[in-house]
Amino acid sequence: MYVRHLQLVDFRNWEKVDLALRPGPTVVVGRNGEGKTNLVEAVGYLATMSSHRVSADAPLVRHGAAQAVVRAALRREDRELLVEVEVNPGRANRVRVNRAALPRPRELLGLVTSVLFAPEDLALVRGDPAERRRFLDDLLVSRTPRLAGVRSDYERVLKQRNALLKTARMARGDALATLDVWDAHLVDLGGQLLAARLALVADLAPHVARAYAAVAGPGAAPAGLGYASSVPLAGNGTPLTGGTATPPVAELSAALRERVAERRRDEVDRGVTLVGPHRDDLVLHLGPAPAKGFASHGESWSLALALKLGCFALRRADGEEPILVLDDVFATLDAGRRAALTDVARSAEQTLITAAVLDDVPEELRGARVEVSGGTATLVETVPGG
Repeated sequence: MYVRHLQLVDFRNWEKVDLALRPGPTVVVGRNGEGKTNLVEAVGYLATMSSHRVSADAPLVRHGAAQAVVRAALRREDRELLVEVEVNPGRANRVRVNRAALPRPRELLGLVTSVLFAPEDLALVRGDPAERRRFLDDLLVSRTPRLAGVRSDYERVLKQRNALLKTARMARGDALATLDVWDAHLVDLGGQLLAARLALVADLAPHVARAYAAVAGPGAAPAGLGYASSVPLAGNGTPLTGGTATPPVAELSAALRERVAERRRDEVDRGVTLVGPHRDDLVLHLGPAPAKGFASHGESWSLALALKLGCFALRRADGEEPILVLDDVFATLDAGRRAALTDVARSAEQTLITAAVLDDVPEELRGARVEVSGGTATLVETVPGG
């Protein structure tokens, strides 16, 4: 898959931009603050319906504008797709594919596939569990779009249940009776999410291990992935492998139901849901130790990169050819990591790279070049190796 043409209207700092793109590597170069990252952020938004930089849509709309538009012509194997998203903060976004409106914006998920690596990804190793849960769930939805509904419904149930728990201490009778209904929804949706996450971690782990070995070089401790859950059956953080069996949904739901019952008193006392996928964590390992708190700065960068390269390899194994987006990362990588990333970037059908200085980008990736300056983005060079 690749983006053939990208048009933005009132997206971030761009009042309007029309940009022709090509397969292979393209370097988007310009000074900081000119809007390089905003261009590739728009491509990522088409894939995930979210930004890798902010949690809400409002910052994506140019100051003074009511909405933003991201429009892209994409080539997917032998098909041409025209995708258009209207970003409407405070209101429902609108999505069209080949000029036909989709009933729900989330139906776009899975149609555009991209993998993005950015400096913010260091938080996947050093940040809070919420960062890693979002990483897992975004990848889940990319592989299995129907899970977007499960994820959304789980978050809605969780919000309603937490609101009810806050009032349960003062009105135990009616509130607790209603709580049983929300428990049933939480258990059903939570079991589905747990099963999907566990299967994903087991599928992803071998790809991350291979990517880390390539990035970190000989002698490095092996990388592993585990899943730590508030439901013991779902995992205690021990590294998983491709052959790890995932408990069935019914068993996970039953185990979640049991834990919810066990923690009911604590939940009522504290006014918050203490059990479920929203409390879990993806555990990253280097050798026998968890990476968080033990990995050096260099090891953390290698592991963050390996996670994203593992995603890229997994999506290829699924039969997809993701757009690879590398946002301002080459200047922060040493020679070994640059070489490993360059090998993958050269193999992608399309790689979009941002850099403040062209010399930061390996020469093998200096194919097409887009120059960003003064509110314009111009394709100025299309000679490979230039």
